[in-house]
Amino acid sequence: MDQQTQNGLAIREQVMGKEFVGRATGNLDNFTAPLQEFVNRNAWGTVWCRDGLELKTRSLITLAMLTAMGRSHEIKGHVRGAVNNGASLKEIQEVLLHASVYCGMPLAIDAFRSAHEVLKEAGLTEPV
Repeated sequence: MDQQTQNGLAIREQVMGKEFVGRATGNLDNFTAPLQEFVNRNAWGTVWCRDGLELKTRSLITLAMLTAMGRSHEIKGHVRGAVNNGASLKEIQEVLLHASVYCGMPLAIDAFRSAHEVLKEAGLTEPV
């Protein structure tokens, strides 16, 4: 494993959690291994390791983009990552509300559902 891939795996585990990454990489075979190596090296090992933005900011931007693309499964993982990176419930909420204006209400509603599931499981939500 080259240094960029090692750095990517380390930041991926820091952001997403070792358990999450373990599930993604735990049952690799000759078909799926190249994808996970590519993800570690080229996503996590490049932009996530760059200077210029804090990890929390990167996480919040990622949530906005995943909302725009309607990727509810990925939103769940990245909500956990945002919390791991120090994002508050309020910050996550505001990013998703902001995305509703630019991405559309149906996508934002799906994003809120996904985020709420994770935040509720983590005990970060309270009844109104």
